[in-house]
Amino acid sequence: MKYSVAQAIEILDRTPSVCTTLLSGLSDDWVMNNEGPETFSPFDVIGHLIHGEKTDWAARAKMILEFGNTKTFVPWDRFAQYEESNGKSLSQLLDEFARVRKENMDWFKSLRLTESDLDKTGIHPKLGEVTLRNLLSTWVVHDLTHIAQITRVMAKQYTENLGPWPEFFRILSF
Repeated sequence: MKYSVAQAIEILDRTPSVCTTLLSGLSDDWVMNNEGPETFSPFDVIGHLIHGEKTDWAARAKMILEFGNTKTFVPWDRFAQYEESNGKSLSQLLDEFARVRKENMDWFKSLRLTESDLDKTGIHPKLGEVTLRNLLSTWVVHDLTHIAQITRVMAKQYTENLGPWPEFFRILSF
């Protein structure tokens, strides 16, 4: 599937409501558990998504559009949510994610990007030259990856209760 701004918007617009529907009102047993050291709980994922909205996707897209490959992206701290989410409830995080995503989507939709814009390049600190199309495609895949991660972490909470069935659920083996 070739990258399309319209199709990207279909996913990016929905992610906050998908997360809210999936997680709102659940007990801490569902939202605070993770898969072990240096892994994210569903709570952590929402904080991570917020941090990305504030410091990654739009900021890097703006750098590409304004500076091209004359400036390197600021390195991104994928664990910043631990400090930024401290003391907040999941409900607060879900509301904040919806708000910051809406702001970014309003901006993104206003760009009216052309194919030529999508081919513009920037410099990632580890990956080197990337196109705006690469960055925006990654934004979509990042959302989908974390939605899958949320459901995988939640599913694993019942692994030991499944008796003989775990072999039939690939989600448990990732």
